Amino acid sequence: MNDSELLRMKRCLRCGTWWSLRPYACAYCGSAELEWDQASGFGTVRAQTTITRAPDEFWRMRVPYTLVLVKLVEGPTVMGHAEGGTEIGQTVCGQAVAIGDRKVLGFVRTESISHAIPST
Repeated sequence: MNDSELLRMKRCLRCGTWWSLRPYACAYCGSAELEWDQASGFGTVRAQTTITRAPDEFWRMRVPYTLVLVKLVEGPTVMGHAEGGTEIGQTVCGQAVAIGDRKVLGFVRTESISHAIPST
């Protein structure tokens, strides 16, 4: 994953609905005219959890860490890492985050960044 591909999602060309998975057709309007597009990365935290028991040695060395579900302004909900202290209802922005030798989707609270949230 590189920074430019971090939040690329399918978007319906007919109705504009965004999809975080890779559908063959838009479930909203039925159109098969989908294209890859860059999402803004801005959204609202809908769920948050702190991981204290990790699934493998790589992540065990990094506990505790925070995972969040974020509803993006474009519509889809995605999961990513977040800063400790991130709470449900906060506005966040996604970005590429290096954890060890891995690059993952991470979210920072918008008060931690200097640019404005795009309007939808």
